Amino acid sequence: MNFRRLILGLYLALFLGVAGTSAYYFLQTQREYDRLKRLHQESQEKLTEAREKLREQERILERLRTDPAYVEKVIRRRMFYAKPDEYIFRFED
Repeated sequence: MNFRRLILGLYLALFLGVAGTSAYYFLQTQREYDRLKRLHQESQEKLTEAREKLREQERILERLRTDPAYVEKVIRRRMFYAKPDEYIFRFED
């Protein structure tokens, strides 16, 4: 009878040890999964922003290729070019 209780106690301790270890690794894996899921979401948001920025840059490039008035406007604004007999006044912000 004592031997049987000892064996059952050992099996119970072994089972609890395996269950505890499994639970620990499961929780670790769950935390890692949640972290990776959050990282994936952040990456998706950055990718969406980058795609929007790329589309805007492509629209600007297309306008620069096809719209001479836009090209003139950009050159005059960014490089402070002026037409003959035209003055440019720059004010500090």
